[in-house]
Amino acid sequence: MNKIRVEILGLSTSTSSGGAYALILREVEGARRLPIIIGAFEAQAIALEIEGIKPPRPMTHDLFKDVVDTLGYNITEVTITELKEGTFYARLSIDTAVGDEVDSRPSDAIALAVRYNIPIFVSDEVLAEAGFTPEGEDLGEAVNADTYVEPREKKLNELKDKMEEAIQKEDYELAARLRDEILRLQSGD
Repeated sequence: MNKIRVEILGLSTSTSSGGAYALILREVEGARRLPIIIGAFEAQAIALEIEGIKPPRPMTHDLFKDVVDTLGYNITEVTITELKEGTFYARLSIDTAVGDEVDSRPSDAIALAVRYNIPIFVSDEVLAEAGFTPEGEDLGEAVNADTYVEPREKKLNELKDKMEEAIQKEDYELAARLRDEILRLQSGD
């Protein structure tokens, strides 16, 4: 199987699937994009890790990583391998003596990939079937720039709106906490 390296371009809400998100992957050395519809929980798990936000207790993907690490293994890469009847399939490559691979949903595999900071691949066949090349777009720009917002930028905009609302309500304590969170996120740029 020929594999193409991809990176996360971002997440956006999916208008076609209520409550779901579109995870957009971008070919590292090319122009193609691959949208994958994922659930809200998985989208949150990916976004929190990308943003560097650590919840007070481990989420499921954090727990899984901790268990794998405790057992002395590492996940070395993830690959989206197939598309059957509209469903994507992925594999986790684990560094065991025999080079094991484990079946996974792409959303879970990518949530682990961001935690391990490892490469994400898509089979050439899947990218050819489900990928697209944006027209008239600078390769560095996000898909549909009018409606698409990178996760960090979206979070910052939401916090700024909430801060303005708190100021209007004269809830200065909340506004100060929101300001501090905005500054914390901006310092991570």
